[in-house]
Amino acid sequence: MKDKLINTMNNDYQKAGQVSERLGGVEEYYFSKKLRQIDEMNKAGKNVINLGIGSPDLPPHPDVIKTLQEEAAKPNQHGYQNYKGSPVLRNAISKWYKRWYGVELNPETEILPLIGSKEGIMHICMTYINKGDTVLIPNPGYPTYMSAAKIAGANVKAYTLKKENNWCPDFEELEKLDLQNVKLMFVNYPQMPTGQLPTNEMFEELISFAKKHRILIVHDNPYSFILNDNPMSLLKFEGAKEVVVELNSFSKSHNMAGWRVGMLCGAKERIDEVLRFKSNMDSGMFLPLQLAAAKALELDKDWYDSVNAVYRKRREKVFELLNCLNCSFDKNQAGLFVWASIPSGYKDGYELTDKVLNDCNVFITPDGIFGDAGDKYIRVSLCATEEKLNEAIKRIKK
Repeated sequence: MKDKLINTMNNDYQKAGQVSERLGGVEEYYFSKKLRQIDEMNKAGKNVINLGIGSPDLPPHPDVIKTLQEEAAKPNQHGYQNYKGSPVLRNAISKWYKRWYGVELNPETEILPLIGSKEGIMHICMTYINKGDTVLIPNPGYPTYMSAAKIAGANVKAYTLKKENNWCPDFEELEKLDLQNVKLMFVNYPQMPTGQLPTNEMFEELISFAKKHRILIVHDNPYSFILNDNPMSLLKFEGAKEVVVELNSFSKSHNMAGWRVGMLCGAKERIDEVLRFKSNMDSGMFLPLQLAAAKALELDKDWYDSVNAVYRKRREKVFELLNCLNCSFDKNQAGLFVWASIPSGYKDGYELTDKVLNDCNVFITPDGIFGDAGDKYIRVSLCATEEKLNEAIKRIKK
């Protein structure tokens, strides 16, 4: 009797703790697992140099920090906030898009501040995807596109980006797919991890493709100000608002990754639809954060130039590091990383990066985590000081 009771209790416990089907095929994020391994190595005295993650180590502008401090010190700034975001921030985003991208956005209806643009990926998937719908994702591409789509119940189809096509979508190949159930398509330019910049022609063809097949394009645009003299928004192109929503972020362009401030921009109908989901998931963003973010968007060209001057110097060091590994790469990449192909002596990027981590205590990202099109590539982050990069080069040369 006692054993039967124990078995019943164990079965009930297992049922109560059973993971939902929506997490089937979704693994813990690669960097979440890898950082634990690096933490254990550091506890053992390895002093690992992390060149894997694009988390800016530079601080935000002093005026941005000052605004956060001053606003947070006020006693009336700590309550729940507007679900649509502060009008101050929405107006600042509207002016920023007009100034830098040449895009007109109505701050009342076409802008939705987010608690990070990564949050927006999930919101969009949950807003539009029904079980059985299909989502197109780039290969290689940001893993969260696939994870969010799967969690929302989608069937995922990867479209392969190839070097010979300048890491852009091959629309002839896309037309050969069964597109009947495709609801969303994720694109990301400047592209991560390849660093490829967009062209006007590619963006125009993308919009035509979306209109033809009635697909909503989700353009993820966090890297447009990093090592790029011509920031572009997909929303600038004729007819884009009919078929495009665009995510943007303060994380890379303004060194505010830990602040978790982003934005979704698009037609009023799209913003209203996403807000239906989002307003049930959070209770607004801390107002001092929003006001400080608005201050960040007022910064002049000197700010972006100063940040990019640092990254250009670091990129030269990364080129030197990659040459030590006998990797090949294009020097004209945008974004926070350098994407490089591995030498022929290695099976894939995992083999090379594991060797560098274990032998040299330097962590570099294997680009197979972004899809099998990245199996023969690695990615090195620019978010490390020249001193750390010099030390990494020294270790690899030994």
